[in-house]
Amino acid sequence: MDAREIDKCIDAFGTDIYRFCLKLCADKADAEDLYQQTFLKALETEWTLDWEKNPKALFFSFAHNLWKSGKRKQARRNTIAPCGNLDDKTEFTLHSEESVEEDYLQKELITEVRQIIQTLPEKFQVPLILFYLSECSIAEIASIIKKPPGTVKSRLFKGRSLIKKRLEDAGYER
Repeated sequence: MDAREIDKCIDAFGTDIYRFCLKLCADKADAEDLYQQTFLKALETEWTLDWEKNPKALFFSFAHNLWKSGKRKQARRNTIAPCGNLDDKTEFTLHSEESVEEDYLQKELITEVRQIIQTLPEKFQVPLILFYLSECSIAEIASIIKKPPGTVKSRLFKGRSLIKKRLEDAGYER
């Protein structure tokens, strides 16, 4: 086909081919690329266009075959070297209302709290770890450390108070 025939085809049914490409790709930029590739492929062929037959179908088949070929090529590339997205948790974090800075500060705070817990006396450290990290109930903690439930509650309260005081001293605010 020559450039005049292609130009005539674009005028005659270019919008239909573009809509078809848009439906196949579901992305405007990819659809525009496919649209251009379709008419480029037609220009590269040695065929003469027969207007008596359905030339529109020829362009639809060009577009469809190019799209399928592109999908296969992408699948083949993904098996060789996958272009994976971020993991779901990171992707959610990046798209949420929370900023990256706030996420970093939250992780920093968790690290600081864990370090503070490590420096607490054992009588406060054990109940805090069991209650918050192991999610044991107060009754379970009381039976583990062989102290009454009231003692466990007071040690949890005192441990939280010590953590809060050390965080405030370190410059963390509520």
